[in-house]
Amino acid sequence: MSLLVVGLSHRSAPVSILERASLSADTQAKLLQDTLAAEPAAEATVLATCNRIELYADVDKFHAGVAELSTLLAQHSGVGLDELTPYLYVHYEDRAVHHLFSVACGLDSMVVGEGQILGQIKDTLALGQDLHTAGRLLNDLFQQALRVGKRAHSETGIDRAGQSLVTFGLEQLAQDTDVETWAKGKRALVIGAGSMSSLAAATLARSGVSEIVIANRTLARAERLAQILGEAGGTGVAARAVEMVAVGDELTRADVVVSCTGATGLVLTAEAVEDAVRARRAPLFLLDLAMPRDIDAAAHRIPGVRLVDIESLAKASADAPMAADVDQVRGIVSDEVAAFGAAQRAAHITPTVVALRTMAAEVVAGEVARLEGRLPGLDDKQRAEITQTVRRVVDKLLHAPTVRVKQLASEPGGAGYADALRTLFDLDPETVASVSRADLNDADVKNRGRV
Repeated sequence: MSLLVVGLSHRSAPVSILERASLSADTQAKLLQDTLAAEPAAEATVLATCNRIELYADVDKFHAGVAELSTLLAQHSGVGLDELTPYLYVHYEDRAVHHLFSVACGLDSMVVGEGQILGQIKDTLALGQDLHTAGRLLNDLFQQALRVGKRAHSETGIDRAGQSLVTFGLEQLAQDTDVETWAKGKRALVIGAGSMSSLAAATLARSGVSEIVIANRTLARAERLAQILGEAGGTGVAARAVEMVAVGDELTRADVVVSCTGATGLVLTAEAVEDAVRARRAPLFLLDLAMPRDIDAAAHRIPGVRLVDIESLAKASADAPMAADVDQVRGIVSDEVAAFGAAQRAAHITPTVVALRTMAAEVVAGEVARLEGRLPGLDDKQRAEITQTVRRVVDKLLHAPTVRVKQLASEPGGAGYADALRTLFDLDPETVASVSRADLNDADVKNRGRV
């Protein structure tokens, strides 16, 4: 296993750099295709969220892999390599596994313990599968990361250590007031209809707002979200959809605005916010969860406006209390990393063991055929008995070594046992490679859609 991750996040880079380095869906696909075209990478996928961009790859050379992945991130993010490099972090092999499992559990999130990252990891795996850039290693890794994240949330109280970015943002808007008390009776405008916007709308509805207006570039998506919110089985809040051109008018009536779109430019300028404030008496609360930002940062200087964005959330989360459950989750992560490494090392030797047993079967078949040529008078029963006896002898001779070598291979540094086995039995490297390719194809078929 030669797993490498190169990335940047809210922990390593200022929001201004993350904002500029954000990747669109098309850019992510092009990044993965170019990564596979690069010599050091055999498979790859990218985890891109509002506060992290991480490129995962299976590489055959560490230094060349770091250089290539860093260059590709710079090229596709639009941030120069010299400017980006100081903010990049690198994790390799077990450290890379530990990092992803920690991310999956919410330990590396801006709000510790938030569960939305699991959906983003699921999307990352799906992207790699759809583009056929994720092979056996990354399929196994991300499938296991999802299981580890779910285990952390089910076996510990990590959910108490933090909450979703939406809830945390609303708490910052409400300041010292309980969110439900603050939200009760307010009119809300949600700009965007993606997963984060949908979460924001549902959270606002549960918090007690009187009305939610959904604005989106695709009106049908906004209408669908409004319908779900208004259904009896949903939140039951009064909800309606509008086109983006109506945002200016809705801004004069809304009390709280949450924006999270995929726009590359500003959705709300400071001038638009100022015009809306002039037409109202009550304060206007703005929550910008987009990266790059949707709302002009200058809006926070407008009297009567309170703006919370990713940058201010990052500062606020630095002082957020850590729950005791975090230590328990860290223990889970350490155990799961060790188990994953052992499983990968054990799997690494399997093609060699299969090739050894294949060679042994060929030797048995050859010797039985030679015996039949020398003793043509053998009847079927005698021939079958001799064949079975020879096979039993070979199986007994190979049993203990193959069982033991699998056990040894699962331990740290155990990869050398596969090399020793190939050397001792003079196994054909191409035979071992053909078994590995067959395993990889089977794994790809098995893992397709298992997200």
